[in-house]
Amino acid sequence: METQSPPAITATRLRGKVLRRVAVTALAAALLAGAAAPGVAAADSGAVSKAAAGQDRPELQKAMQAFVDAGFAGVQLRVNDQRGEWVGSAGVRKLGQAAKPPTNGRFWTGSVIKPFTATLVLQLVAEGKIGLDASVAGYLPELGLDRRITVRMMLQHTSGLFNYTGEYYDNGRFEPGIPATGNQWLDNRFRSYRPQELVRLALSKPARFEPGTDQNYSNTNYTLALLLIEKVTGRSYAEEMQRRILRPLGMSGTVVPGNRTQLPGPHAHGYYRYQDAGQWKTVDVSRQNLSLLAGAGDLISTTQDLHTFFSALNGGKLLPATLLAEMREPHPKMGYGLGLFVQDLGSNCGTVYQHNGSPPHGYGALMYSSPDGSTTMTGSVTWVDEATRGPAKDFQKLLDGLVKEVFCGGQTGSADEAKPTQ
Repeated sequence: METQSPPAITATRLRGKVLRRVAVTALAAALLAGAAAPGVAAADSGAVSKAAAGQDRPELQKAMQAFVDAGFAGVQLRVNDQRGEWVGSAGVRKLGQAAKPPTNGRFWTGSVIKPFTATLVLQLVAEGKIGLDASVAGYLPELGLDRRITVRMMLQHTSGLFNYTGEYYDNGRFEPGIPATGNQWLDNRFRSYRPQELVRLALSKPARFEPGTDQNYSNTNYTLALLLIEKVTGRSYAEEMQRRILRPLGMSGTVVPGNRTQLPGPHAHGYYRYQDAGQWKTVDVSRQNLSLLAGAGDLISTTQDLHTFFSALNGGKLLPATLLAEMREPHPKMGYGLGLFVQDLGSNCGTVYQHNGSPPHGYGALMYSSPDGSTTMTGSVTWVDEATRGPAKDFQKLLDGLVKEVFCGGQTGSADEAKPTQ
């Protein structure tokens, strides 16, 4: 989930190598079995070009349907490559109903917002308003930050700042922060948070390591980046997002929700399952307040808009070549650059850039691109989550197969395991 670290599509961060694993429970399969048999839907009429609608891509349909067969509630997928555009969906939009997920419905993206945030910061670097290797404290003196933390470290997760949604240490110890998963989150899922509140909580905890000496995925870095953007521009983060990215690219389906709790327009539903007084209960969590992840996971989007953004970014339309190169230079520990995971798919397929994500529960988002932006894969999955956050045993295998199908033509290479993206 976006909340704690990138890994499993949840608050806990799985440390795999490039995509984040999604948590799903065995109950999901049982619940879905009671719904109408989920099939694969072609793109909604009018939602795609004629070329896309006419394409027969059984390999993509099969890879997408495999998620549903493994217990995920629904999937929507969009692929743009040399064959054109293909979109589809599988599973159900809502438990107990037969309708399939909309092929371009809205969803909570979670950490997929991080490349957006990094792009905004790097645009300000390009304009000379921020120094990439300048101290963040120089721009935000009121926070009392360690002056050794640079803008680069913040975007690269090498600042050492405590993760405000909780920190998992290598020895198995967990230091709690703001509840971002489980029943505590469920009870407070409509609570509003201010970015300053989140960062100050993180600063009240000991740093994980000395700035620049290690790498650890922390949502605090990207909420701090939000505050930096607002301080330097004198405008809100949402305004800068609209002004610099969404409006110029025509991304009308994307919004920074703030305290909004409702997904607008057609959307699939995510769920959380828990035990209460010995009884199992399943709650629809399609309504939630993601101010908990300001700048780090609070975005609503569509597969079309994520394609538009990631294709433009990797195609060199949003940043100067030198800064795009900086963004895509990975730190060796996590394979993470400045807001992007760099994933080596092996000698047969080359490199892809990606960032996946998910909010606390029920949703996950996928965003992948070839180096030149000409091939992209964007998607969303929904599932029935549990407090244990146990990842579906087949998720990584399914995701690896899907990525290879799109970027390697189905070839079996040595794709790295998913990395946390939350």
